[in-house]
Parts: sequence; C-alpha cells; structure tokens
Amino acid sequence: MAVIVFYGIFAYNGFISLVNRTKEAWADIEVQLKRRYDLIPNLVNTVKGYATHESTAFEKVTQARAAAMGAKTAGEHGKAEAVLGQAITGLFGIAEAYPDLKANVNFLELQRELSDTENKIQAARRFYNSNVRDLNIKVEQFPGNIISGMFNFSKMEFFDLPDNDVAQNPVEVKF
Repeated sequence: MAVIVFYGIFAYNGFISLVNRTKEAWADIEVQLKRRYDLIPNLVNTVKGYATHESTAFEKVTQARAAAMGAKTAGEHGKAEAVLGQAITGLFGIAEAYPDLKANVNFLELQRELSDTENKIQAARRFYNSNVRDLNIKVEQFPGNIISGMFNFSKMEFFDLPDNDVAQNPVEVKF
C-alpha cells in the first residue's frame, strides 16, 4: 500500500512539473511574440514614409497584428501568426520596390531585429511543443492516465502553424 501512495505522490509531482514547464515555455513564446508585435508598428511606419500609397498592405499588417495579439489558445495563435507572417512578407515585398527604403539604416535595423525575433519564436515554439508532447504522453500512458484522470490533468494544445508554405517558413528578411 505504501508503494502505491509513494507512486501516486511521485506521479502527481511529475505532472505538476510538466504543467509548470509547459506554462513557462508558453510564457517564453509570449515574450517573443510581444517583441515581434512591438517591432511591427515601427516597421510599418518606416515603410509608410516611402510607400504612402500602399495603404492596403499597411491595413493588412495592422489587422493581422491585432488578431494575433487577441489570440487566446495555442491553435488560435498558430493561425493568427501565419496570417501575420504573410502580411509582413507582403510589406517586405513592397520595400523591394523602393531602393532608398532598402538602404535606410532604421529599416535595416528593424529587419535584423525582426529576423532575430523570428528565430527566437521558432526556438521557443520547439521548446513549448516538446514540453506539451511530454505532458500529453504522460497523460495518455498507463498508469499516468489514472493519476491524470484523478487530478484532472489534461492534454495541452501544440503551437502548430497551419499547413501552408508561408506558415511553415519564417518571414524572409533580406538585407
């Protein structure tokens, strides 16, 4: 009987550890996403200074940013981030038509920072998804599924991007 009690305590603590690591990993993603969201208005304003007649592209970026910032679940974030990535790619496409903009020091620095942030988001997403995988396996496998059922531990959602080329690849930033 004592062995069962000790196993239950050990398993429960294992779940608590996995849940907390997963929440911490999600917090890391949120930090990087916030950094990305903070960079976008600066990028839009810089491009606006050179391409004032491209208002549709600016609106798309602004709307996509707002939708991404309003996402609540990992799945919603995945979809919203894919749309935002497409909008940012369109913004960089506009920049290609303006040689002065492509040479602007502020624009180049924003591109560098955005590229760095995209890499950090990818790394944070991999870390989060590996923690979710570990938790989900423990929730589903026997005898962990018994403990998870007793204490209402449940599977968590992966932070996946929808299946399309733009969503699967980071925003391409050209220098």
